Order: sequence, then C-alpha cells, then structure tokens
Amino acid sequence: MAQLRPAPGHTGRRAMMVAVLAAPPELTSLRLMSLGQVVDALEVRADLTADPDPRLLRRHFTGTLIYRLPTPAQRGCCPHGPARNARLLGAAAHYNLIDLEWPGDLAPELLAAVPAHRRRISWYGAATDPAGLRKLFQQMAATPAAQYLLAPEATSAEAALSPVLLLATLGRADVTAFATGAAGTWSRILSPWLGAPVVFGRPATPGLDGTPSVEQLKTDYGLPDLPHLSSLFGIVGRAPGQSASPRLHNGAYRRLSLPALYLPFQVDHLPRFWRAMVGSDLAMAGLALRGVTVAAPHKEDALELADLPSPVARGCGAANVLWEDDGLWRADTTDPASVLQALAQTGIAPAGRRAAVIGCGGTGRAVAMALQQAGAEVTVVNRGWRRGSQAARLFGLPFVPLSRFCPHSHGLVVHATPLVEREPFPVMGAGPDTVIVDMVYRDPPTPVMVAARARGLRAVDGWEVLLLEVQEQFHLLTGRSMPGGLARFLLSGGEPAAPGCPT
Repeated sequence: MAQLRPAPGHTGRRAMMVAVLAAPPELTSLRLMSLGQVVDALEVRADLTADPDPRLLRRHFTGTLIYRLPTPAQRGCCPHGPARNARLLGAAAHYNLIDLEWPGDLAPELLAAVPAHRRRISWYGAATDPAGLRKLFQQMAATPAAQYLLAPEATSAEAALSPVLLLATLGRADVTAFATGAAGTWSRILSPWLGAPVVFGRPATPGLDGTPSVEQLKTDYGLPDLPHLSSLFGIVGRAPGQSASPRLHNGAYRRLSLPALYLPFQVDHLPRFWRAMVGSDLAMAGLALRGVTVAAPHKEDALELADLPSPVARGCGAANVLWEDDGLWRADTTDPASVLQALAQTGIAPAGRRAAVIGCGGTGRAVAMALQQAGAEVTVVNRGWRRGSQAARLFGLPFVPLSRFCPHSHGLVVHATPLVEREPFPVMGAGPDTVIVDMVYRDPPTPVMVAARARGLRAVDGWEVLLLEVQEQFHLLTGRSMPGGLARFLLSGGEPAAPGCPT
C-alpha cells in the first residue's frame, strides 16, 4: 500500500473568501457583522436583493464590496437596458469591484466609469471544452480588468473538468474559473489551488447553483488557507454535498499535514466519470486523483473498475472504496468490518442471533455476508423481488419481501437502505430485546433511530458506523491512520489541532 507523506511545509498562500448575498435577509446588520469575522469580501447579487444602502454595508463590513447585477443571459434577473446601466453606474461610486458581463457590458460609458483596477469581467454560459474556454478568455482579456471570471455550466462531475484544466494551464493569478451547478461544486473548491484568486460561498446554506456555504468552505475544506497539494481524493455519489466525509477526511489531512484534498463528486455514471478523471491532464498539473470512497448506487460499478478487488468485495459484489497503488487500482468494502465493530462496541455478538438485513444493495449485501460469517442466522429483506432474490441466492439465505417483513422474531435488524423520510419497516413491532442498527446517518436522527429509542431498544446509530467506516477508508486511501478521536471531535464541530498538538 502506498503511503501519503506529510507536505514539506505550508505555502502561506490563501484565497480571498467571498460571501455571495442573494436574499434580503442576508443583509441584516447581524449577518453582515458575523460575515465580517470570516470572509474578505461581500458580493451583492443586486438582481435578487435590490440595491442595499452602501452606508449600511460599510457600517458593518470593512472588507471588499463587489456589485453584481446579472442579466438573464448570465442566469440573472435584470435585463440589459438604460435602467440596468444606471444601476451599475450608481454602484461604481460605492463598491470596490463592479462585475461587468462579457461582452454586453463593455460599452464605452461603463468602461469609462469603472476603471480597470475596479473591474471584474465575467462570463457565465453553456458547457464547453478547455480549448473553447481558453479562446473565450483571450477575447475577454483584451479588455483590462483586475479579475476575470469564467463559469460554464456542468451537468456532470466530469464536465466540470474544463474550467479546472483551463486554470491549470493558464498559470494566472487574476482568473477564476469553475463550473456551475451541483455537479461543479468540486471545481469551485479546487480552483484556488490552481491559481483562482477567490472562492465563493453562501452565507448560511449551500446554493442551488453549487455554491458551498462559507461554513463548509472553512470547516470541510480548510479554506481560505491553501497548503501544498499533490493528491486528490473524494466521494462519488448522487448527493455527496450531504456527506460528512469531506469534513472528516480533510480535517485529518490538515492534522497530519498531508498534501491532499477530499472533494464531493456528484456522479450519475461512474465509469464515464472514471474515464474522464483518471489519467486526465490534472495529473500533469501535479494533482492526480488517487482514490475515492463510493456511495450508492455506484458500488457495483466500483468493483468492476478495479484491477485488484479484495476477496470481501468480490464476495458481496460491491466496493465502497477505490484507491491507486503502484499504478493499479484496488477496491474493497469497509461495510462488513464497520458494522461488526459497531456491534462489538455496543457489547452485541451476532453469533446465534436471528438477524434481518433490510436492503439488498451493495451495503446490505456486505452486511448480510458479514453477519452470516459471524454466525448469525440471516434473512435478507428487500422491497424489490429481483434484487432481494439475487442476494438470497448469492449467500444461500432466505428472502422476505419488505411488504411481508415483521421484525418481532428477529434479535438483530439492520437497516441498509437510503430511506430517511420514514420508517421502512414497523420498528414498533420489534421485540423488547431486538437490536436495531441503522447504516444511514442524519441530523436530526432518522425515523428508524427515533422509533427505536422511543421503544427503549438498544440501537446503533449510523453516525457510529460512519466513524468506523471513515477511519478504515482513510487508512486504505492514504496508508496512514487517522488520529484517535479526531473523527468524533470533528463531527462535534471542533477544528483539527495544528500538527504536533494533541487532538
């Protein structure tokens, strides 16, 4: 196993953190004062907030103020015309930086009112390849400006490669480029390491356009600091922005001074993403993708992509971690060991228990195999007949459709479906000695956990399983051990201690 080594030292570089204000409630005095403690600049989306009183902004925020009034062509609400020009001219008297759209705003009147050192020339548009973006930038750069911004749309994680590769080849400190949309979030986070001078965040919750929150940028990714970086890792899934894994992995990287970054890759088709990312020109820029953790529904595909799948992964037909090792890709699943460790920590031995595993996807199959090998009498339960019967045949186990499942006769029930909106089975029907394990984590607790605790049943929360999963996945990806207690500390809202300091 290749081991990731500590970086030689901190580069001292940092990005400008910009909070994008896109709703009137974000312009309150309290919000502005709180943002003043964590960001360097405020960007006012004046098409959504109207024009706030500049004196209010200056009274509560002393950093850089940016004014943006996007047109529908650039996913805004304010059409071109004399009224919009008048608003831009008025803002030029109060804001440090005025966003001018390319090419519609490059009229002599606006350029005369906004000197080059106070211009940001921006373009938002359809997805295009790196060559197309480079040609577009060359046209934009013909007009002098302090900053340039290019933001193509991305409907897949691999499509977000174009602006990242543009930055990697430009080598400029005045160009920011990223992909918009949830699939492009990873490119927003990575862009400062490739030279982008700024990174954008929403004041409270992530934006629908893929903008992370300021808190996520700071806590999950360590921004605005930009330590040395040479390896990329991440989570691939349908909704990776909801995962706690970036916070835990990146916190451990910072604690151990590892030159790595763990990113959220929203992926619909894992093989297509894999072909685009592995061996891409990112490696030429010194940022090779070295491994990923894999969420549903991609665990079967992850197994197929591996050169060297582990016997456990082959046995359950799924993998939840892929990593590069001396030019070959290994695959494994941490689900079996994690659920057994979580039970052991609760003082529960599976041997001799009647166990039911609800859900026959990659996670459910891995858990069923682990419990069977630990001596439990396992029944697999699934909503769909096809997948449930396939899992039953794979392990030689009985199968019960979810519609007919009753937990009363089982001493151990493991919930391994992604359902978090309601109970997938009647927890209240479980016996008083039944142990409930939820492989899903959520804050507030899942309906399964709420119901189990209301019954007074012994229960293992998905958060406990996550802590064990992350530690094992971290070791597989990096060859290093996550410092003891760090994952739980980070989940509680703590910041990783500086290298060499106690956790």
